[in-house]
Order: sequence, then C-alpha cells, then structure tokens
Amino acid sequence: MNKKVMAVAVAGLFAVPGVALAQKSTVEIYGRANLGIDWYKAEGATNPANNLESRIRIFDGSSRVGFRGTEDLGSGLRAIFQIETGVNIDNGSNTGQGGQANTSSGFWASRDSFVGLDSNFGRVTFGRQSIYWANGVNAQFSANYINTELPWTNGTNLGKISLQGAAVARVSNVLQYTSPTFAGMNVTASYSPQAEAVQGTATDTDGRILGLTWRGTWGPFYAQADYVNANGNTTVATGTQAQGEAYKIGGSWGYMPGARIGLIWVRTDVENNTGAVFGVAAGDDVNQDGWTINWEHTFGNVQLMAQYGWTGDMKNCSAPTSNCADSNSDGFMIGARYFLSKRTWVYISYNQVTNDAQQYADYTGGAITSANPTIPAMLGADPKIFALGLFHAF
Repeated sequence: MNKKVMAVAVAGLFAVPGVALAQKSTVEIYGRANLGIDWYKAEGATNPANNLESRIRIFDGSSRVGFRGTEDLGSGLRAIFQIETGVNIDNGSNTGQGGQANTSSGFWASRDSFVGLDSNFGRVTFGRQSIYWANGVNAQFSANYINTELPWTNGTNLGKISLQGAAVARVSNVLQYTSPTFAGMNVTASYSPQAEAVQGTATDTDGRILGLTWRGTWGPFYAQADYVNANGNTTVATGTQAQGEAYKIGGSWGYMPGARIGLIWVRTDVENNTGAVFGVAAGDDVNQDGWTINWEHTFGNVQLMAQYGWTGDMKNCSAPTSNCADSNSDGFMIGARYFLSKRTWVYISYNQVTNDAQQYADYTGGAITSANPTIPAMLGADPKIFALGLFHAF
C-alpha cells in the first residue's frame, strides 16, 4: 500500500474547515495473518473421564488489523494514535478454539489502542493498553513468531493461580506514561481506575490497577522488570474484593544477529478473598513462582527456537483445605520457522505442559486452548499442541 496516498486521503477526510493543516501527518495500515493446522490433546486428568482426546484443528494465532499515525505539532511535540483490532480469520467470530470467548478479537480496538502526545519529555497515552504482558526481546515466540508459548512466560497464567482483580493484557481505560530513554533505560507507569461499574448494580467502584515496567538495553544485553498491583471492585453483597500482585524479571543476551538466550522469572501473589483459586481457602494469601528459559538462533533463512520452564508449588495455603501440594508443572517448546521473505514465513512447533495432580496450566493466550482451564475437573491433565502454520505481516 502507498502510505503517502493513505495519509493524504485520511488528512482530507478529517480536515477541519478554516484550519491550516501545515504540519506533517502520517497514517499507516498494518497487521498480520497467522493461521495453520494443529493437533491438540489434554490427557492425564485426575479424573480420566475428563480427558480431552486428540483433535485436528485449523487455528488462528492472534491475527490483527491496525491503524496508527503521527502528526508533527512543532517544537518536538507529536500527536500519536493507534487502533488495533483482533480478527479471527479461521472462523470469522470472536471465539477461540474451544468455543470460549476471545476478548482480544471481535470488536473495534480489541487490542492495544490509544491516543496521546509524544515529546522529548516522554509519551502520555489514554486507551486500551497492556500493563504487564509483553517481554520485549526476552521472549517473542507466542504469536509474534509462531502459534503459542509456555503459558507462564508472561506471568499471567500459572494454572490454578492467576492475577485476580483484572486481566493485565489489553486493559480498558488505561492512562500510561513512558519516560524518555536515558543511558539505555526507560520506564512505563500505568494506571486504570477500574471504576466502570454500572450504577444500580451490587458492585462498588473502588477497584484500580497500578503497573510499572523498567527496561534497559546495553549493546547485546536486554533486561526488563515488571510489577502490577490489581484490586477488583468490592462486591457489595459479600463485601469481598479481589486483590493481587505480580512480579516479573527477565534478561537476555543477543550473542549474534538473530540469536538470543535469556531467562524470565515470574511470581503471582493473590489474596484469595473471593475463593477464585480452586482448592484454596477463601482469604488465604497464596503465591506461586514460574521460570522460563528462552533460546533462538538464526542461520540463513531458518530460525530455531526452544523454551523450557517450570512452576513451583503454590505456597501459604491453610490446612486442612490446602491443595498447595502437587500444584507444580513443567513444560517445553521446540520450533522452527523458514523465512520466505522478511514478512512471510512458515513454521512448525511442538508445545507440551506436564501438570501435577493439583495443577492445570494450559495455552490460554489468544484463546487457543480447546479446554476451559478454570474447570476443576481438568486438574492433572497435560496439554500438548503440534502445529504447522503460515505467518504474513503487512
């Protein structure tokens, strides 16, 4: 697409009579299509009757379409915007592989979308934005490279235990500030009031999410640390408020072009006020750690990639209702992609997670799983995915 033609067309469409649009503005259409065929199963459940037998699927790996642009306002100030929408090209709906809702698709601005101002003093944006999700170059497998990755790599899904209060990827109504880069480092601070409770319902408006991300780049080395504190709105009927914190620290070394190795540690800590963590007493302050080792290496038109990771048992469960024991998991991913061009490649991957009897971690990113991991009956099941896909960026 001729981006200059697009910019002229958009500028003409939104021109304001009587105002001279002397500043330069640009608008870009971008996106990706990531689809393929895979084989999925989740067997080994504590109750064998709940096993998910193997099935062949045509899948969509977080395909999307977006519009983004900038306008030079002078004196180093720029207006910026982005509107990004997830599209399920495999089924034309907003559901995932198991029929569950995919909240990152099916409506305008379903993915990171914002408007803001950028300057030498930093960037301020308002909109639907991720607070804790991305790992920078420490781990890009997921839907940036292939179909999916180990579920706890981003720190948002440790199986039975996940951050309560709110999701932290593509959060609605977020204010973000990103600082300028000094000595290779910058920070992003995020705030969401979580106060969009409907008047007349039995829900308070005291929820909020606070997030902080620090990044540093020094030659081939990259490091990132994330923290988020999330409180849900108090339910008036029961007086309970979902509360949780999450931590993530990662670092990696790019030892040659297209080759990198790194390690990511995550911890999720939730006050189980609402009883959302199955098998754990309400009010228990439980936490769980996870680790992921990431590796990628490129030679010619081929890139090899691998992950290995594990989660520890949950901690601080109270007796006698404790199900902290046997709540750990481990998993790995191996894959490769062959570049047909800079924007198009084919890939193959195999993902596997082995869960203990009181754990169920599954590949929920992009709703790509065929199971509902919140169902207690799926405890102990071990999900596996073998995929062959085609990725095209535009």
